[in-house]
Amino acid sequence: MDLENKVAIVTGGATGLGRAFSEELLKHGAKVLICDLDYDAGELAMSELKKQYKGRVLFRHCDVTDCIQFEEAFEYALCMFLAINIVINNVEIMNDNFWELEVDVNLNGTIRGTLLAQKFMGKQRGGEGGVLVNIGSGVSIKPQVSTPIYTATKHAILGLTKAFGDPVNYENCLVRAFAYCPGPIENSFSEQKRFQLPGFDKAKECDLAGMQYQSMEHVAKELIPLLKNASPGSIWFVADGEPAKEIPYSNI
Repeated sequence: MDLENKVAIVTGGATGLGRAFSEELLKHGAKVLICDLDYDAGELAMSELKKQYKGRVLFRHCDVTDCIQFEEAFEYALCMFLAINIVINNVEIMNDNFWELEVDVNLNGTIRGTLLAQKFMGKQRGGEGGVLVNIGSGVSIKPQVSTPIYTATKHAILGLTKAFGDPVNYENCLVRAFAYCPGPIENSFSEQKRFQLPGFDKAKECDLAGMQYQSMEHVAKELIPLLKNASPGSIWFVADGEPAKEIPYSNI
């Protein structure tokens, strides 16, 4: 897939890894609709990126737990950019104290985004197909003992994507779904001091032992060739600043 003038929707795209994905897509000629619950951060991101990528970046306030609002974001992208070619389900929270919201954002939000990608890009409804990226995590592959419920949501994303990307489903809708699982990212764990489940501190020590970090920029850059070439249902792991590698589902 040539990214020039392709239209991408990035959830949680105003800050952090989502912002890095958005910037990398813009660098490669794509048009991006940033979807984010944080209105101020979204407006700021759009304002800053418009200086370099005028006419190719928009922001839409969006709560992925709200089915109507989420679908309206897709309709907005289609109205403003006249197409949708790429959907990146990136938004997440990591706080097992609020596990119901965590499940609704991380898992249910990804399910909603997956179904909307099928609806708006799938050939069975008149679309031309496209690419769907569901963002997992290193904990999709190796459980994070300090956040077991967060881990569960990220494991579920792999099963969802593997099934949705099966040849039967791909041939039906031509939406090429794959999972992208970043390992530890700089500064991401330091923000988790508010998580105080029983035994959290000891569990956190176990998770941090031997951990090697990578930059958000590296993770974003490694996604680009996968957008072009990753096979349907494939699972990719990027860690330690190394190139992304495919992980067989049977080994997880």
